[in-house]
Amino acid sequence: MDTLYEELLSALHSVWHRRWIALGAAWAVCMAGWLVVAMVPNSYESRARIFIQLDDALAEQVGIGVADKKRDIERIRQTLTSAVNLEKVVRATRLGDTIQNPKQMEAAVLKLATNVKVVSQEDNLFEITATANNKSFSDSENAQLAQSVAQKLIDIFREENLSGDRGDMVETMQFVNQQLQQRERELESAESKRTAFEAQHPEMALGGAAMVQRLETSRASLRDIEADLSAAQSASAAIDGQLAGTPRTIAGGVADGSPQSVLARAQADLAGMRARGLTENHPDVIAARNQVAALRGAASQDAANGGGTINPAYSSLQSIRAERQANVQALQSRKAALQSDIASLTASAIQDPELATQATRINRDYDVLRQQYDKLLQDREELRLRGEVKTEREAVKFEVVDPPTTPRSPVAPNRPVLLLGVLVVGLAGGCAAAFALSRVRSVFATTSGLERATGLPVLGAISQSLTDGARALRAKRLKYFYASCAALCGLFVVLLAAEFIQRGMVA
Repeated sequence: MDTLYEELLSALHSVWHRRWIALGAAWAVCMAGWLVVAMVPNSYESRARIFIQLDDALAEQVGIGVADKKRDIERIRQTLTSAVNLEKVVRATRLGDTIQNPKQMEAAVLKLATNVKVVSQEDNLFEITATANNKSFSDSENAQLAQSVAQKLIDIFREENLSGDRGDMVETMQFVNQQLQQRERELESAESKRTAFEAQHPEMALGGAAMVQRLETSRASLRDIEADLSAAQSASAAIDGQLAGTPRTIAGGVADGSPQSVLARAQADLAGMRARGLTENHPDVIAARNQVAALRGAASQDAANGGGTINPAYSSLQSIRAERQANVQALQSRKAALQSDIASLTASAIQDPELATQATRINRDYDVLRQQYDKLLQDREELRLRGEVKTEREAVKFEVVDPPTTPRSPVAPNRPVLLLGVLVVGLAGGCAAAFALSRVRSVFATTSGLERATGLPVLGAISQSLTDGARALRAKRLKYFYASCAALCGLFVVLLAAEFIQRGMVA
């Protein structure tokens, strides 16, 4: 710690011992730095904000949605800072006063492109920023130039918005009208060809496409009837099974072991087996069927002898069976009629396939041309309505929220901070120069430093003794040194005051 302290005192002593060198270096650095700062031109910035109106009920009705209008606004924002528009700004402001050839114009446009920004703050709010820092203009002229550039950008924005896409819309309408006329001629030719074909072949008046459609419809109906017929036959088979398991008469006063009761139980068992899905070849089904056949004779004889009364359930099942059989017969009749119709249509198509193919091709070409013509006609009306909305109602509107401001103070450079920074750098540079010079000349400020450098013991040190004349000369030189330091600080204050006075003059 003591060594560090001694080194610090030694450095301060070295700088103080060569203070005139440090002061001279500080003056040199400050003068050069302040001159460079003075040569940097002031930059003045003008800002303006524009609000874009997107809501238009009529535009929404004709198909101009918010996405379309946002794309229009984005296109205008991007083209606003294009080279063409910036060239218009250069020619309309003082920037174009010294332009004499295309090369100078290109350089001016490139420089202006770096000084102009269009920033989207929100979806429909844009900020235009224009900066002017021309060296050949004064501060007040640069401030006025920045405002003029921002105002010209707004004027270009308004001009492009008012003009809109009228030229593009006119060209689009002309192209659509040409295509519509061409499709109209093709449609008339196809219609004449179709009429002549139908007059020559009346039997094909419906066209091959209509015949094919009728054939497909008949086949679909046949598939539906076949499904209904299969369901009806299954229902009829089910009712037959229930009828077979239901006795014709009800035994009256007979024992459960009578032939009719035994036959009814056997028939019920047989119906249950069939309901479970057992086939006719199953051994249990064969045995039950043989048993029913064996008991049927005895039950018939018992019924003839007055063994029971008519069963109401059996009569009801017979009525349902008759109804379902009639339904099956009706479906079979409809199936036969559809099969005959399909066979007739197929025979007609096979009889003259080339004629049917020609009729199909003529009708298909006519339908395609008709659809294209109707689509183009609808598109033309939509384009015409959209064009009228954009040109007459100005679907994209805007208003200037904040007009271009007149800058009162430069935005760059920050001269007070730069002047202070140059002063600090100059003082630090002077001290560094004096310290470096002391290291080059190898002068020791303390006896301990001499001992460390030589490795020999130092017996003592002799203090400096000055005469009265020498002390007076030292005091005089010290006054000159303080005066020079004060002059450097005073020059800094004067430059700072001049900067603020210059800003006040611009305002």
